Parts: sequence; C-alpha cells; structure tokens
Amino acid sequence: MASLLENGNLKGLSKENRHGKTAHNMSSSSLRKKSDLTLISKVRCGMLRLLLANLQEVILGTKLSVLFPAIPLAIVAHTYGFARPWVFALSLVGLTPLAERVSFLTEQIAYYTGPTVGGLLNATCGNATELIIAIFALSQCKIEVVKYSLLGSVLSNLLLVLGTSLFCGGIANLRVQQKFDRRQADVNSLLLLLALLCHSLPLMFRMSGASDAVTANPTLQLSRASSIVMLIAYLAYLIFQLFTHRQLFEAQEGSEDDDNVEEEPVIGLWSGLIWLVGMTAVISFLSEYIVQTIEDASNSWGISVSFISIILLPIVGNAAEHAGAIVFAFKNKLDISLGVALGSATQISLFVVPLCVVVAWIMGIEMDLNFDLLQTGSLALSIIVVALALQDGTSHYLKGLVLLLFYIVIGACFFVSKTPPNPVITRNSGTDTAIDAIFSA
Repeated sequence: MASLLENGNLKGLSKENRHGKTAHNMSSSSLRKKSDLTLISKVRCGMLRLLLANLQEVILGTKLSVLFPAIPLAIVAHTYGFARPWVFALSLVGLTPLAERVSFLTEQIAYYTGPTVGGLLNATCGNATELIIAIFALSQCKIEVVKYSLLGSVLSNLLLVLGTSLFCGGIANLRVQQKFDRRQADVNSLLLLLALLCHSLPLMFRMSGASDAVTANPTLQLSRASSIVMLIAYLAYLIFQLFTHRQLFEAQEGSEDDDNVEEEPVIGLWSGLIWLVGMTAVISFLSEYIVQTIEDASNSWGISVSFISIILLPIVGNAAEHAGAIVFAFKNKLDISLGVALGSATQISLFVVPLCVVVAWIMGIEMDLNFDLLQTGSLALSIIVVALALQDGTSHYLKGLVLLLFYIVIGACFFVSKTPPNPVITRNSGTDTAIDAIFSA
C-alpha cells in the first residue's frame, strides 16, 4: 500500500471510484481544511511518517479540531468524579467533531470500495452517533430518552437544518431563482409519511378507548410489526438510491475552483478502517457518559430531559453536518442541502427508530412506537409543512423562515413541558405476555 501513496494521496483511482459523491459527503467536506504535509514528508521513518500524516489528516484536517480537547477532559471529569453536568456538557461538545470525522472516514473508505459499498457504509454510519446513544440508553432501560433523542433528530433535520438552509440561501441569493430537483424531495416525503403512519398507529390504538392493561401488549406487537415494515421500506430505499435510481441522489459536482470538495483520498484503506473503529469506540464512551448524566444535567440546569434530548442533543451531535448544509445553501446548491436534511430524517425514521425497537426486542426490553400525543403531533405537522414547502421545486427565504419558526415554537413547547421521571422498565423473560413498564398516571 505504501507504494501507492505519495504525500498521503492514492494515485490512479478509476473514474468509477471518484464519482457519485452523496449530499452527506459534500456537506461534511465544507468543514474540512487542506493539510500541509511538507514537514511530515521529510521524516525518514516510513511508519512514523504515515502515522503523522494520518494524525494530520484525521485530527487536524477539520475546522472543528479545536473541540477535540473536550474528549479527554470529559474522560478525566468522569474518572475523577467531577460534577456530572460537566461530564455531560464536555461529552456533548466532544461528539461534535467525532460525528464529522466519521463522515470523513466513510468517504475516504468509499474511494477504495466504490460508490455502491461506500453508499451502504454511509447509509449505515451516517447517523452512528444517534444510534450509539440510543443503544446505550436502551441498555439502561431509558426508553423515553431514546424516543426523545430520535424524535429530536428528525425534527432538527426537517425544521432547523432545512429551514436555516432555505432561509440563508434565500437571503444570499435574493436576485436568483432558487430551484431544486423535487424528485428526490418527493421520494423522501413519501417515505417520511410512511414512517409517520407507523408511528401514529400505536398511539391511535392506545387511544382507542380500552385500558392500558388491555392495549399494552397488542401495541407492542403492532410496533414490532411496523418496525419490520419500516426496515423493509428502508432496504427498498437503499436499492432505489444506490442501484436503480442512483442519479437522483448523486450530489452535483462542484466547480473546478471549489476547493472544499476532496478529489482523492488522503489516507489508506486500512488506516481509514482503523480510525473508523477507534472513532466509533470513543463515540461509545461519550454516549455512555451522556446517558448516565443527562438526568443530573437536567436537574442542575433546571431544563427538562425532553428539551435536552429533543433540542440540545441533535443540534450538537449533528452540528458539522448541519453547518455544511447551510454552506451549500449559500452557494445556491439546494439539492445538497435537501439531500442532507431529508436524507438524515428519512434514515432516522425508517432505519434507526425501527432498529432500536428490534434491538430492544432482542434485549428483552419492551420498547414500542407509542410516542405520546405531543411528540407524534409535532412530527406529523413537521412532515406535512415540509412536504408542502417543497412541492413546487422552488425556494425562497420565507419558506425557510416559516420552518425555523415551527422549530422555535416546538422547542418552546418542550422547554415548558416538565416531563415526569422515566418509568421503571424491567427486562422480560423472553415472552411478549408480561407487561414490564409501570406507566405513570
């Protein structure tokens, strides 16, 4: 492999391996900066030179590198028993550059594996932070935190990211007619409506009039069946996106003078895989800290767990991706911004949420899709308003402003909502007949 590398770049890539950059890849690349490897190239030892080049590209190759010190500080704070709200805050800040670096590493690996495998890797790791946090919360039976954080990710992408992108893009391009390919938006809107149906049916079933004791087990069974349906839909979406209609989802190529878009890999395949595993492990540590300390932070700051999970976690966890979407909206590349916002919302709704239900099922935890009325109503109105805003294939700043105002009102609602402590959840013995959740009145 070393013979193929020259200053960290792989030479002789085929055209097939270079094309097909997704919106997520293009968005994340906007926060990267080119590395100067002049001094590193003078190191005589090949292994040391390769290690230093990797450190330069992976750790210092992002504009968010200033946030990396929060990671060791969070570990030290947790190890030496600092105040738990500090552990929570430092862990939350530390997740920001890690999420961007995971996107960077999946893009680097995609250069070697080709666009199809790279697309599958991106589809799996695109929301790794949310998935890891959800799994750790499930392991501690904090089902409400799982639901809040995943709902918050969907709302953040649909309203905050898309709204800010459309608003900033409209202000920056007042004299330009902003257009986008509505075919991709139609596909994502249709899938989001399917996810909304699967989320709404368990709630409507529980509100049908029967008591909780009668409807609890059927609601759980309905949720698991709906989760399987959503996973099948997501599999079909991947086939549609990566094989049959790939041209709809490929990001537009930037101009020749656009230096934000990487054209060649800067690290090797095995280096990328090792770094990806390492980054995922660090995300797991910080996610565990967040889950353990979220209630202490809520009590200390006087903010409800629902507001922290629905508003703060998604904003910080996806800050890099969100910033990239806004940058491309400024450049009037709305297809990339829409691909990031709608693609992430679709991935969380059809993949991460049902996968959490299935994982909880395997772990013996009875997690269902019965989000409460306030959460489900917020999700429904958000999906509907986004679908209406994107139906004509054009954009202006007023559409973005309306979406932002939607998000502010929903955030205010969860800010004033003082949710009760999480119900006590116990693991079942492997059967579906036992009711393990003690629901508060």
